Amino acid sequence: PAALLLLWFLSMLQSRYLVFQFLLWSWAFSLAACSPVGPDYQAPETTLPQQWENGADRLRFTQSSDLQQWWHLFTDPRLDTLISQALQANPDLAIAETRIREARALSRISGADLLPSIDGASGYTHSRKSEHIPSGGTRQDLFQLNFDAAWEVDIFGGNRRQQEAAEATLAATVEDYRDVLVSLTAEVARKYIELRAAQQRLILAQKNIHLQEQTLNLTRERLTTGIGNQLEVAQAQTQLSLLHAQVPPLESTRTQACHQLAVLLGMQPQQLGKDLLEIAPLPQTPARLPALLPSALLQQRPDLRSAERQLAAANAAVGVATADLFPHFSLSALIGLQSTDLNQLITSGSRYWSLGPAIQWPLFDGGRTRAALDAKEAQLDRARLTYQKTVLTALADVEDALVAIQHEQAAKERFIEAVNSSRQAADLAKHQYTAGLNTFLNVLLATATLAQSEDKLVQSDQRLILATVALYKAMGGGWQLKATASPSSISPLLPTPTAYP
Repeated sequence: PAALLLLWFLSMLQSRYLVFQFLLWSWAFSLAACSPVGPDYQAPETTLPQQWENGADRLRFTQSSDLQQWWHLFTDPRLDTLISQALQANPDLAIAETRIREARALSRISGADLLPSIDGASGYTHSRKSEHIPSGGTRQDLFQLNFDAAWEVDIFGGNRRQQEAAEATLAATVEDYRDVLVSLTAEVARKYIELRAAQQRLILAQKNIHLQEQTLNLTRERLTTGIGNQLEVAQAQTQLSLLHAQVPPLESTRTQACHQLAVLLGMQPQQLGKDLLEIAPLPQTPARLPALLPSALLQQRPDLRSAERQLAAANAAVGVATADLFPHFSLSALIGLQSTDLNQLITSGSRYWSLGPAIQWPLFDGGRTRAALDAKEAQLDRARLTYQKTVLTALADVEDALVAIQHEQAAKERFIEAVNSSRQAADLAKHQYTAGLNTFLNVLLATATLAQSEDKLVQSDQRLILATVALYKAMGGGWQLKATASPSSISPLLPTPTAYP
């Protein structure tokens, strides 16, 4: 910097010699190629476990490639269609796409700061001098046409660090878009499963209501013939009312799931209900789970990739703030035509020009520049801690989903056993009651137990499927889209993922 300052001073003294101008420009270009100030980015070193703690030796795994479009593993064409529609019309996805376009434009702006700027201008003025000064009272026309060029010599790399930060921010924005894809596919599947589970529970509720109505009629007949009593009738009526009370919440869950699916698909709530209200079974839980090692999670989950790119952007921002501590050098040039007569404007005598360097260095600003650097360093520390927390959260998400699947599979087996045994107990109790060998209270309890067991089995099946969906989401599945699965206006914005440095 001292040598450049000296060269600039000599050039100002003897600007008529082109050799000084040539040396000045050559020296500026060589200095601009120096390494930028500030810390060079180093990717964080993260130690991950070799395998998952829960379910690694008890669950069946398949290829991790199934993560790409994991919803096909549920073999439910309606679910496939819903997710395909959501990928085309979801509002959150469209909003994320606009952020990519914004970040890309900002990256181009940062790149433009590395290049010279050239402005063109022309003007005409008509002026009159005061009569109380020499040559007063005269009028004058002035025509001018000029080009103004300026270039900041990025000696200390502030502009290059700014471009580095902009590119990292753009990459993080692309990963945020992919994270929306992961959340979107999982949310569509979750709401669809809630809808189907509510339908199945409604079917069971209606069946149990029908059986309980038959039981109520039986108790009334026994009361009429003098065999039964009023207590039995009241108990049967109470059980029937409790079963009826289960229906409205299930209908509400079913309808609300339709509405939420419509929003995910970018539709009005009433546009989707009729199709989905047709009864259909729950999707089948995939027989195997994706075999993704913890070490692959860093490249698989978009939120981790986004956090790493945000860390890189924060690191580059420290370099930008560091460069502000040093002087800023710039070169400017002005060339144009100027004349009081329009007919003589385009002549060699109308030429004028200027060329020279400039230096700007805030010698005292009350500590503002240093405080700005401290703020950027604090932001860098926060980005590093955020990345570490995101890694821990990702590991916990996968472990939670694995343990949920493992325990729910065991619970479902027990619920299946409970349904089979309670069905046998209910049939036996009814036969004995009809033959007069059992009390109605036992029949009532057996029937209620069967209804509860069947309902709990459906709920267990729902939890198992939701836990599987949660696992696919935790492993970052669903953003690796085929070309036909994403809108043509968006797919060019999504380059193939690379291993960031």
